[in-house]
Amino acid sequence: MKNVTTPMGLYYQFPFVDRKERAQILAWLETLHPLWEMRFSEHNPPPEGDEQRPLLRPVYWLGNWQFACLDYYHPPKGILHRCVRAETYPPLLQKLVDRIEFIAKKRFPKSYFPEKWKLNTCLINFYGNKFEDGKWVDRARVGEHKDFEPGPVGSLSLGDRAFFQFVNGKSTLGEDNIVFSQWLEDSSLQIFGGDKWKMKTFHRVQRVEDKRKETLGPKIENFQTRRINFTFRYVPEEHIYQLKDMPAPKLQDIRPYLETLAQNSTYFKKLITP
Repeated sequence: MKNVTTPMGLYYQFPFVDRKERAQILAWLETLHPLWEMRFSEHNPPPEGDEQRPLLRPVYWLGNWQFACLDYYHPPKGILHRCVRAETYPPLLQKLVDRIEFIAKKRFPKSYFPEKWKLNTCLINFYGNKFEDGKWVDRARVGEHKDFEPGPVGSLSLGDRAFFQFVNGKSTLGEDNIVFSQWLEDSSLQIFGGDKWKMKTFHRVQRVEDKRKETLGPKIENFQTRRINFTFRYVPEEHIYQLKDMPAPKLQDIRPYLETLAQNSTYFKKLITP
């Protein structure tokens, strides 16, 4: 195990999961059926100058599902009807979450944590190549953004390593824009917290290597997954909504996704069954 020296508010451990844990996680992932979501919807159309588009990668959420067309969770203003209650963590992931929470509380000052902080939400991103227009296209990247959920975020990586950067803003500043860079290795854990890394800077995945030649996770039509990333976050329980409490227009927008999920998920099948 190797703990890399990082600036205050960052923690990195490689490896975090051992071979047995990695194999168990990958076996569980094969039971999932990730979604290809569209960014906008009928009741949340693209802003002027933008257009409807799919996300760069398939996703799956645990704890609560933040559908892209609902605009994600974005406090302090974007908190109403953004998060829909979803499946809980399987036991093997819950054990990892317990360890991540312990490390975060040990390494970071109390000021980093909201009063009821717990990593109750997980976004699983599938990075890889998509077959489109008769050829394989590398989709393994994500642009500058922030994770607005309060408190530290834990990130578990599997597969090909990713070049991860914290930046001051969009890409127009070139190298002067970069605050911190590091490679996220297979089976590694990254935790980041505090105003500098959560609020003042953006982060991005510049690229993912293609060296392991290992196809990971569930079979996804016309997609080859070479990296899977779990980001564990905290959403206050009062901001997580039961499906029955969602407004009709928002429910209409996410209904097709729920029906797709229900084809393979007992939880979602029960959720939408009258």
